Amino acid sequence: MDSHPESPLAPPPEAPREPILTLPPALTAYVVLIAVIHLRVLLPPEMENWTIDVFGFIPKRYDSTLLDITFPGGDGAKVWTFVTYSLLHANLTHIGFNVLWLLPFGSALARRFGAVRFFVFMAVTAAAGALAHLLTHEHAIAPMIGASASVSGTMAAAIRFAFVKGSFLSFNRGDAEAAAKVPALSLWRALRNGRVLGFLAIWFGVNILFGATSLSLGGEDTIVAWQAHIGGFLAGLLLFSLFDPIRRTRDDAADASSVDQSGRV
Repeated sequence: MDSHPESPLAPPPEAPREPILTLPPALTAYVVLIAVIHLRVLLPPEMENWTIDVFGFIPKRYDSTLLDITFPGGDGAKVWTFVTYSLLHANLTHIGFNVLWLLPFGSALARRFGAVRFFVFMAVTAAAGALAHLLTHEHAIAPMIGASASVSGTMAAAIRFAFVKGSFLSFNRGDAEAAAKVPALSLWRALRNGRVLGFLAIWFGVNILFGATSLSLGGEDTIVAWQAHIGGFLAGLLLFSLFDPIRRTRDDAADASSVDQSGRV
């Protein structure tokens, strides 16, 4: 039989690298939900105002010491508005600003947590933001709306692993899935990490600036509820471990941003 020289084997094709900002399904669903709910602006003014009164967070709703005011929604609204306010937005600029920050931080967290944990996390941080707003605006009658408290929570949670080698804010990162699954720092180690501390200083500085100067965003009547941002941020930072399904690095292990001699993180 004739023999033929074997042709050299072609190297296997490289696995495609997923773009770091490709939206996971859970975050896509969240953004679509916000966009669909924003169609309320097409309602007649009376219906739109009713929607905000029923689903927006109004501190005066919980105040029985001053002149009694009856709000639509009854007692049920005292419960659901701790979360539903976060799905309403003042305008497209308001939505765009929140989505912009969700692209890196929310994407990483949705991949890491999975859909159910992610949605529960967004609800919990929204409620924490509402509680902080209630404590600092006890008698306020103006409704608070917007996902900023939850967005702040995703940013806080994500920095527990964002700067770890291979993650999405590290100098040497993997693809989107790998970047979201690196072991996280414990809270104690995170608060001793220089990059995390720098992020915290900038984040709190910007929010305190908004509060001290009464800057508005996306509309002349829209004031930034910076206390709610801080409430959501602290909840995300402190409660991250309750949601995280990835095993954490030990406190006595090598720093997560370093590489040992074997090349392992």
